Amino acid sequence: MTTYNFKDLETHWQQYWHENQTYKVKIDPTKPKYYVLDMFPYPSGAGLHVGHPLGYIATDIVSRFKRMKGYNVLHPMGFDSFGLPAEQHAIATGEHPNTNTTQNINNFVKQLKRLGFDYDWTLEIRTSEPEFYKWTQWIFGLIFNAWYDKTLDKARPINELIALFETEGNANVLAVCNEETPIFSAMDWKNATQEEQHKITLNYRLAYLAQTNVNWCPELKAVLANDEIKDGLSERGGHPIEKRKMTQWSMRITAYADRLLEGLNRIDWTESLKEQQRNWIGKSKGATVLFKLDNANLQDTHIEVFTTRVDTLFGVSFLVLAPEHELVKQITTNAQKNEVEQYVQWVAARSDIERMQDKNVSGQFTGAYAVHPFTQTKIPLFIADYVLAGYGTGAVMAVPSGDQRDYLFAKKFDLPILNILDSQITNTQADPTKIGKYINSSFIDGLEFEQANDLIIKQLENQKKGKTKINYRLRDAIYSRQRYWGEPFPIYFKNQQPHLIPNQSLPILLPNIDQYLPTDAGEPPLARANNFQYTEPQTSKQYPIDTNTMPGWAGSSWYWFRYMDSQNTHEFASKTAMNYWGNVDFYLGGTEHAVGHLLYSRFWTKILFDLGIVPIDEPFQKLVNQGMILGQSMFVYRIEDSNTFVSYGLKNNHKTTALHVDVALVNANHELDTQAFKTWRKDYANAQFITENDKYICGMEVENMSKSKYNVVSPDAICEQYGADTLRLYEMFLGPLLDAKPWDTKGIEGISRFLRKVWRLFYDDAGKFLVNELTPTDAELKILHKTIKKIEDDIERISFNTAVSAYMVCINELSTLKCSKRSVLEHFLKILAPFAPHIAEHLWQQALGNGSSIVLE
Repeated sequence: MTTYNFKDLETHWQQYWHENQTYKVKIDPTKPKYYVLDMFPYPSGAGLHVGHPLGYIATDIVSRFKRMKGYNVLHPMGFDSFGLPAEQHAIATGEHPNTNTTQNINNFVKQLKRLGFDYDWTLEIRTSEPEFYKWTQWIFGLIFNAWYDKTLDKARPINELIALFETEGNANVLAVCNEETPIFSAMDWKNATQEEQHKITLNYRLAYLAQTNVNWCPELKAVLANDEIKDGLSERGGHPIEKRKMTQWSMRITAYADRLLEGLNRIDWTESLKEQQRNWIGKSKGATVLFKLDNANLQDTHIEVFTTRVDTLFGVSFLVLAPEHELVKQITTNAQKNEVEQYVQWVAARSDIERMQDKNVSGQFTGAYAVHPFTQTKIPLFIADYVLAGYGTGAVMAVPSGDQRDYLFAKKFDLPILNILDSQITNTQADPTKIGKYINSSFIDGLEFEQANDLIIKQLENQKKGKTKINYRLRDAIYSRQRYWGEPFPIYFKNQQPHLIPNQSLPILLPNIDQYLPTDAGEPPLARANNFQYTEPQTSKQYPIDTNTMPGWAGSSWYWFRYMDSQNTHEFASKTAMNYWGNVDFYLGGTEHAVGHLLYSRFWTKILFDLGIVPIDEPFQKLVNQGMILGQSMFVYRIEDSNTFVSYGLKNNHKTTALHVDVALVNANHELDTQAFKTWRKDYANAQFITENDKYICGMEVENMSKSKYNVVSPDAICEQYGADTLRLYEMFLGPLLDAKPWDTKGIEGISRFLRKVWRLFYDDAGKFLVNELTPTDAELKILHKTIKKIEDDIERISFNTAVSAYMVCINELSTLKCSKRSVLEHFLKILAPFAPHIAEHLWQQALGNGSSIVLE
């Protein structure tokens, strides 16, 4: 091939790499390892658009670069193939989710292979395949059979806890456990039945069942996540949502809060991403304050509040409870009952995210009062949606003079706004010898708030009205879903208590069912299965298997370990593989996973590390978040109450509505193909056009790529027209990897011309071979070595757009010097290969006659 025919060239070399297993990965102790990983995709039916490969191209460049620097590189790809869209498709069509999922994956693989990525496809994993989720179930079993030892600050096997119970009971065992766990002696433990002992251990296990507030949709008969709710309605179908308590599996991620914070200091992530995790964990030092209820029937009941600013205690003018707070029903007076119930019902239809983001002030007085712990002042009790039951104690002390939201609430409900340092405090019923000398403004004004906090906390503790406490915003992770398309739990129920199915019976396969909906009684879809039971070997009795499934983040919380040894049928990955590959050296994905996948992955890794399963406690050493490639949306302007469309420059002369139009119908000059537009949709068949100089010009805006905006550009179409190497270079050239940038097909022509310019250093337009064996001049060597240094530095700094510019400058300068010298061009091809592997491989082997792949140079 002496002319640049990118279609045949790229197809040929992709086949060559496949047949020669060029990217096959094996453990090689003689080489340093480098693990490059993409956040693996969910295989949606829409396939890839040009925004998706951005990160994959970047990791491919790093992978190829490191391999050529002498590293043994692991760069795998797989699919996070359990997901709600597949379940929704199954509900709508009756087709098994696996059928649609497999079709989507096959399309993704085809698209990815066309881009020439250096994946070892023999390592591919799919989270929905039993060969994979067998090990997800196995890991759940490890977590279920573990407890957290506060003394050693690590997870330990549950049998070691049982051994402690047998010798000393639990009085001196410092463990993370349920608050209601009773104290018992070794004798009590020995006298308990086996069933009673098992029930006690459930209070300590890292995976446990608990009553939890969930978003329940009666119409869909399903629990929805916060991001599946909009304006109090389900995104699918627009049905009302209500808060409901349900028994759900949870995991004690809160036990790892401090270790998750500490670990952030040892990894190379952006500070903004670390800060998101710190804020989500939300560690704060403060105190709990007990406000006694002003109610003769509830004399021993207190409202417990957590605050980081105890020094504002004397500015409290009201308390606010979460509408779901367990005391709301008890304290609400008859006079306020109807209003409170209506407000509670209204809040129940809203997600936590909506409540936190809503700037409007709302609330309801309960009719009840609490008593200030020092001043004995009566304080009104309200409920409001901005207080969440799942954060802190579900109650806040409102200080209108020190908090904007409290201030707005006080204004709305005409509540007093007190001076935090009110000097009148010493004239109250409080003992001035114990409190006044600390609280009086003439003394406290000169103290830092931390000092004031400490002094006041000491008084609270002396009077048993509060105590120092470390609080976390982080809550234990809810780990069950009432859906079909997910990993079944390896759990059966005996005497209504959960028991672990032994490893030799794994995987627990998803059973076949007649419909993918919950039952009429509201049970999960798996309850529809016939004989979904576990037979206990020792008794031959059958017991029901848990009908919940695991959440979407189950498989993604450990998948990178499986890539290390994905064909291993005996263990989830061998010690040899894990010790060699260690943690991921370079991980790339979106910021939307900052406090979901990334937090849960770190959590699971620490558990597996504690239990001696893996050799690392942080999974991802370096993490980069790529920016988005935005779409160019095109608009036509329809004159209201007509089927006439007016060109962009004339639209202000008419009353129009802007409508998205498929970008495929618009050329690079924003001119609409009016005939194609008429055939695009039936309702436009008779469209009329008011044009400018016989052309209909469309408007343009930069937006997220979306099928609904008709602005999706397929990488297949770009590869067909320009080739994969052109697409790879162009996506890197668009702008800094970390920034959002708009897609503009016009700019791709320049990249295409650049590659043809590279080709012309090897062959002229007539196909004559130009490469010679002459010694390069100093000027040519200077150009080459300057470019080598620039490219290496740019790849290390993840500055790929400037690297592409450096290639262009180099080729322009070499072309000016008419340099076609082998020793220069060979080195140039090596540095070009990570970005444009197909053309580099072809010129390396076919033009220059090298006998081995440039990938391995």
